[in-house]
Amino acid sequence: MFSPHGPSLRELCVQALSSVERGYDLLAPKFDHTPFRTPESILGATVEALSALGPFDRGLDVCCGTGAGMLVLRPLCQGQITGVDFSAGMLAQARTAHPDATWVRADARALPFAEDFDLAVTFGALGHFLPTERPALFNGLYRALRPGGLLAFPIGAPPSRLSISHWTVLGFDLAMRVRNAVWRPPFVMYYRTSPLPAVHDDLSDAGFSVRAVPLTALGRHRDGSPRCELVLARKPADR
Repeated sequence: MFSPHGPSLRELCVQALSSVERGYDLLAPKFDHTPFRTPESILGATVEALSALGPFDRGLDVCCGTGAGMLVLRPLCQGQITGVDFSAGMLAQARTAHPDATWVRADARALPFAEDFDLAVTFGALGHFLPTERPALFNGLYRALRPGGLLAFPIGAPPSRLSISHWTVLGFDLAMRVRNAVWRPPFVMYYRTSPLPAVHDDLSDAGFSVRAVPLTALGRHRDGSPRCELVLARKPADR
């Protein structure tokens, strides 16, 4: 599916009936040939937005997958760049694609870092965390950053209720809830559980100073609102 090099429908079904970790281990060799990989347009817009705030020293990509976030960290960071993920299969692909980076296998809800990084990014990962799990994620990221460090990630505006995208996303989330109600192990991936106001509140509770800036390169809706914003969460410099 998606391309001649992408996964088949059968392979996607097997993945969807696995745990999150096992599912991504299975998908890893073909992941970059699916729409699930973060598009170059989002990566480029993120680099552009962060360029004025850098340069940074050491950078971290959380839930790094096959390493697309390295294309953001490499031009922005002067020191070591690191990716962390709990899928051994995804990390194997990332090591091959970016041998100059450091790779760590760990659960993002229990990050093994303490004031090690100046910039942390994550792309497309929030849907893998239930709302009750976000505090552990953000608290871990707060600990991982040095004083004054920055956490940045893009978050898309919810589609209009009149759009096909709205109903597609709603249908996907509903299907995932039904799947997880009747099948074990669960596969946590939801598109509607991380709205910007809730994410903002959780980041503030973790200690971050939070703002969001529009990624204008990704366009605007008809009403003028941005299609995507970059969340910027700063750890206070005096802590």
